[in-house]
Parts: sequence; structure tokens; C-alpha cells
Amino acid sequence: MKKSLLAGLVFVAMSAHAQDFKPFKVNVSAGYAQATGKGISGGALFSIEPKVSLSAQVDLGLRFEEALLVRGVNWDGNASTSTGTVAGFGSALLTATHLFGTTNTRPFLGVGLGLYSIASSGTVIVNNGQVKAELPLTSYNSIGGMVRAGVKLGHFVMAAEYNAIPTHVYKLPTATTDFTTKSSYFGFKLGFDLGGGRRTSTEQPVRSRF
Repeated sequence: MKKSLLAGLVFVAMSAHAQDFKPFKVNVSAGYAQATGKGISGGALFSIEPKVSLSAQVDLGLRFEEALLVRGVNWDGNASTSTGTVAGFGSALLTATHLFGTTNTRPFLGVGLGLYSIASSGTVIVNNGQVKAELPLTSYNSIGGMVRAGVKLGHFVMAAEYNAIPTHVYKLPTATTDFTTKSSYFGFKLGFDLGGGRRTSTEQPVRSRF
């Protein structure tokens, strides 16, 4: 499926015509991920995002990201104390980004939608003041979304993203209260675009034969 989506992006890039910019580029970024739920701490993230420029202002892309966070759970609104369980938050999102202006410094806004995969093992200790329980954390997949804002300086990119992932509910046979874990997180990135940009006077735009 991922190969088919990427092949589609490449085809759109090769079919672009009469453009004064290079339509295909790849963004590579790294940064810090900060979770929003109680009992969860932040960690590092890395992403790669092939993009196709439909115009000088609009990019479509496919973002692959991996963020490492320490997971926790909530019980009746109380944060758990974690045993140090590290989770890999992987994602594959279709993205759309709008760039503003025509100078070398260009702010942008964007959105994304796709699949998040939260992979982890281990346990957390939950304590609501009266009952203490050990809860196993299992992996799961979920559909989620992303919003982003940032600025592009030439080929360098700075961005802040919010990844919205639905709250996951755990049920224990011996518990009368459900345990939940919030997996949404912010990502703060620094990166650069490989390819793209304006064509030089010696380069000819790619024209479609169709």
C-alpha cells in the first residue's frame, strides 16, 4: 500500500507541465516529541516525507514518522507512575501543505490524516490513592490526524506539529474502572528539503505526454 501511494506521488510529479519550480522533493527532519497525556514523558522523533508540488504554494506528501515516548495511563483522572516503558509511535500520513509568499522565507500551514501504530511492551503501576494495580501495556493501531505550522528558509524547515490520536481504553477483568492512555503528542522539528526549489535558466520543465 505504501509503495502504491509513493508511486502515485512520483507519477504526479513526472506529469507536471510548464512549471518554473521542481515538483518533487523529500523532507528529512528530526526533533523532540512532547506527549499531552498524564504519566507520559517526551522523547526524540525522526521523519521523512516525500512531497509533490502541485503549484508554487501547495504540496502533497506522505509523512513517515517515528517518535519514542514513555507511556503512562490514567485512572479516574490520576496519573500513573511509569516503570519506564518506552513506546514507538509510528505513523504514515497523507499530508497537504500550503506555503505563503514567494521570497526565500515562507511560512506554511498543513494538515495530515493516516494510520498511527503504537508499539510497546511492559507495564505501568497505577495508583489512585486507594488501589494500586500493575497494568500491562499492549500495542495498537489507530486512525489519527495532524496539523502543522512552520517556516521554510530556503531548503531548511522549522515546524511544530500536533498529532491527534484517539484515547485508547484498557479493560482489566479485576478492575471496575477502565484505564485509558492518551497518545496524542506535539512534535517540534528541524529539517531540510532535498530537491525542489526554483529551476535554473538551463533546466527545462517536465511536460506531460498525456
